[in-house]
Amino acid sequence: EKGPVRYANLMYDRRVVRGNTYALQVLPGVCDTQPDPLEIQRQREARRRALSRKRAKEQMQPRTPEPVEGREHVHVQTELYLEEIRDRITEADVECQTDAFLDRPPTPLFIPAKTGRDVDTQIEEGELFDFDIEVKPMLEVLIGKTIEQSLLEVMEEEELANLRAHQCAYGELRNAELAEVQRLEEQERRYSEEKERRKRQRMEMLKKQKETTEKIAARAFAQRYLADLIPSVFNNLRESGYFYDPIERDIETEFLPWLMTEVEEALEKKVLGRTVLDSLICTVVGRRLYAFSHKQLSDQTEVRAEEPVTTAAAQEPALLTEDASQPAELKEVADQPVVEEQIVPRISLQSEESDQAEMEDFVSE
Repeated sequence: EKGPVRYANLMYDRRVVRGNTYALQVLPGVCDTQPDPLEIQRQREARRRALSRKRAKEQMQPRTPEPVEGREHVHVQTELYLEEIRDRITEADVECQTDAFLDRPPTPLFIPAKTGRDVDTQIEEGELFDFDIEVKPMLEVLIGKTIEQSLLEVMEEEELANLRAHQCAYGELRNAELAEVQRLEEQERRYSEEKERRKRQRMEMLKKQKETTEKIAARAFAQRYLADLIPSVFNNLRESGYFYDPIERDIETEFLPWLMTEVEEALEKKVLGRTVLDSLICTVVGRRLYAFSHKQLSDQTEVRAEEPVTTAAAQEPALLTEDASQPAELKEVADQPVVEEQIVPRISLQSEESDQAEMEDFVSE
């Protein structure tokens, strides 16, 4: 059963009223005459749980097996000192007063007082058994077992020695057989490797032969197929300019452009010289023509001054001669550009012919 709760501090006791009494908590069972059913049910549940825990604890404890029929278990003391088992322990009050200022003796070893009764049994000589008579079969059995065991051990040692000899012989035979098996396996491995190598060689030879046959067939087919194709392709490529003579190509791309540039420069220089020469010739011819015209005019004036003027008829022919001379002079002056034009084309034509001759000589060289 659940006991009452004991509070060590009055501040936590619910029965002590503190503060306002309107907040007083009425404890069940204190003021009411009838017990609370919830409290009774709670107590029963606690009791039932305690009994179940006790029963489970008893079942978990190790227990001795049940006694056979006709016997029962008895509690036996196995302690070092014998003590009578009682339900009520004997109690006694003892007082002792020691003298003052006396040294305390060493504490003696505690030996509890013996309680209860000692029970013993007296056995006379010869009541239980005669050692010499009873020990004889035991000795016979022991001696027989010892001899039998020794014989078994000797036979076992001999058998073990025979087994070791057989094992050694078997080991030698097995080693020889293993060596022979390894030799045969190595021989078989060599045979298989040689066989595989020969097969690979044969396969490679057949493969190469097949490839050679296919190459020959492909080459023949290509030759027959390209017999008419190659000339046309080469002709097209040659016409397109992919095949050319390197010397001819070098002459066309390098030498001829250089030659043309050099010729153009030489021609430009010659044309420039001719132009300068033409301008000089024109200037000289103009000056000489101008000087010659002035000289003729001065000569005519001198002749005109020397001749006497007698008649008008004489004057008229003179005027006519002057008029004729003046138009002649004017005609000569007017014809001067024509002369120059005739001279210049003739000189330029001659220079062009000489240049053409020099160019032909250079090309022929």
